[in-house]
Amino acid sequence: MNDQNVTADGFDVPEVPADHRTAFIERTTKEASIRLWLDLDGTGTSDVRTGVRFYDHMLDSLSKHSLIDLRIRATGDLDVDAHHTVEDIAIVLGQALREALGDKAGISRFGDAMVPLDEALVQAVVDIAGRPYVVHTGEPEGQIYAVIGGNYIGSLTQHVIESLGYNAGIALHVNVISGRDPHHIVEAQFKAIARALRAAVAKDPRVQGIPSAKGAL
Repeated sequence: MNDQNVTADGFDVPEVPADHRTAFIERTTKEASIRLWLDLDGTGTSDVRTGVRFYDHMLDSLSKHSLIDLRIRATGDLDVDAHHTVEDIAIVLGQALREALGDKAGISRFGDAMVPLDEALVQAVVDIAGRPYVVHTGEPEGQIYAVIGGNYIGSLTQHVIESLGYNAGIALHVNVISGRDPHHIVEAQFKAIARALRAAVAKDPRVQGIPSAKGAL
């Protein structure tokens, strides 16, 4: 860690090798203030404080299973509800992914994963396409009304997935195949997305240049 970059709230930007793909983005609105740093070539370490504890848990899992190092500090109008904070963080996370990917030379581009969590099972498929498209299906009836951890509403998961996909410029398909427990259903989705992203953003030494027949992504 670079102690010179540690702020009063503990946010730090670690020193990493020059060839690592990183991004740092700040976003401030009347509803939320966010600082986010990520390293696509990390080891899955995270330091996340959003004010929404369940969301912290989900973002920690995303980092751990994608191997993307992640630092987030966010404050928002949680007295209204968690929606603005949760969605705005997903927007910034997507923007940071897009920035860190750069010209996308040498990446694997595609990734897919099927992840179980007890009774829940989720499939996620990613194409680092440069063309944002999101499909989110399969959540059981009533999931959108579930309250998890006090202030995370089940309907927020689709907002996160859409904001992430559109701002990252990726095609992202997430299908909940089975599930009963609301916590498990959300967590399996975050873990499946993480594993799919891990495969898609990975460098493949056999890929020469941009992995597209048209020469651009």
